[in-house]
Amino acid sequence: MNEHSTELRETVRRHYAAAALAVTDGGTACCGPGPAGGDPDFGSALYAAEERDTLPLEAVAASLGCGNPTAVAELREGDRVLDLGSGGGIDVLLSARRVGPGGRVYGLDMTDEMLRLAAANAEKAGATNVEFLKGTIEAVPLPADTVDVVISNCVINLSVDKPAVFAEVFRVLRPGGRVGVSDVVADDTLTPRQRAERGDHVGCVAGALSFTEYRDGLRAAGFTDVEVTPTHPVADGMHSALVRAVKPGPR
Repeated sequence: MNEHSTELRETVRRHYAAAALAVTDGGTACCGPGPAGGDPDFGSALYAAEERDTLPLEAVAASLGCGNPTAVAELREGDRVLDLGSGGGIDVLLSARRVGPGGRVYGLDMTDEMLRLAAANAEKAGATNVEFLKGTIEAVPLPADTVDVVISNCVINLSVDKPAVFAEVFRVLRPGGRVGVSDVVADDTLTPRQRAERGDHVGCVAGALSFTEYRDGLRAAGFTDVEVTPTHPVADGMHSALVRAVKPGPR
């Protein structure tokens, strides 16, 4: 990883560490190109009220995503799930309920402050089928063929090495495993410079792939049945999108 990528990752880490501390101190985290707490295209408003109302307030306040991957990931009883960039744990906790006591959900994050917040939220929620791991999404600390589903909420765009992320997702999924991700995606017509003009990297915009780049990246990693479907705009030519893919092989 070059010096610029190292600095960019550290900037992301500091930003989300500060977001976790803000929630711990009784505030609200934020993501996206808008002002803190003022962007309806990111955060807890993208979850149904009946989902939010069953979770610890801190898990809801720490929500930084651009969608609700648990609503489209088709989670089943007994599934083993990995959440890339799990933050305060909102998607881990929602997934834990869907997979039931026979399933397990791993939350992966590189930020100590977020990991502490997520662990506290899991304890408040009484979730016993969850485990939080420290690491990066480019080097997942799990063995190959471990999980049935990989989810993520507006995190892959933050990576400085997206081919490595796609390769790691493919590696840890069991044959027949599924991807259900929410992420920010750019129109194919926008250059990287134009994407950066619409928002910064830590705001989940500048690092976004285009629709074609996302599809091609997943296919290059070995995935099939790749779909990237926009849900709502987050900036001019930038969209929240649902990303689905399958690792070939029998379930």
